[in-house]
Amino acid sequence: MIKAFIFDLDNTLIDFMTMKRLSCDAAISAMIGAGLNVNKDKAMKELFKLYDTYGLEEKTIFQKFLKKLAKRVDYEILASGIVAYRRVRTGFLEPYPHVGEVLFELKKRGIKLAIVSDAPRLKAWIRLVSMKINHLFDIVITFDDTKEMKPSSVPFKLAFRKLKVKPQECLMVGDRPERDIKGAKKLGMLTCFAKYGNPTAKGSKADYEINDIKELLDIVE
Repeated sequence: MIKAFIFDLDNTLIDFMTMKRLSCDAAISAMIGAGLNVNKDKAMKELFKLYDTYGLEEKTIFQKFLKKLAKRVDYEILASGIVAYRRVRTGFLEPYPHVGEVLFELKKRGIKLAIVSDAPRLKAWIRLVSMKINHLFDIVITFDDTKEMKPSSVPFKLAFRKLKVKPQECLMVGDRPERDIKGAKKLGMLTCFAKYGNPTAKGSKADYEINDIKELLDIVE
């Protein structure tokens, strides 16, 4: 019997990569408007190469970006990019379709809900509060709580302790087979691959695959 659902956050409850691309597109356009002499398409490719190197949560990514392309940081250009990025990011923070109603229905059925995310604590909470779903979760585990990223067993084990459930009583829902699914399976959890958040991934090896979060209600039945 499933007593708890553990969710990844980015690209499982929120369309994180679309938000990231739109925010970065706005940032680069603003920097070009402020005087950065660069081809926009090339700039986007270079920015995401830096994200691949330093991680999607890197706080100084635009400073690194300007140093690489312009060889120096012009603070008017930097500020223009940051303001545009934040404006678009804030406006886009919406959950995938049906997320709120599915979480609410699971709560009604007495199922415990948790987040296990690799995101920093404050950023994870900002996303949850912005989407107005923070109150639906019994616990939220972030990178700052364990200093370990999935597929490490440490964040999952902390979730089990706080929820007071056994691994086999939990279903992990995530979009990254190499982290969410692999990490959960090795602990004996049921797993569900959120295919809508990572449609190009193949061979998830999850117990379930869903194209819409509404399908979770069929699984729990």
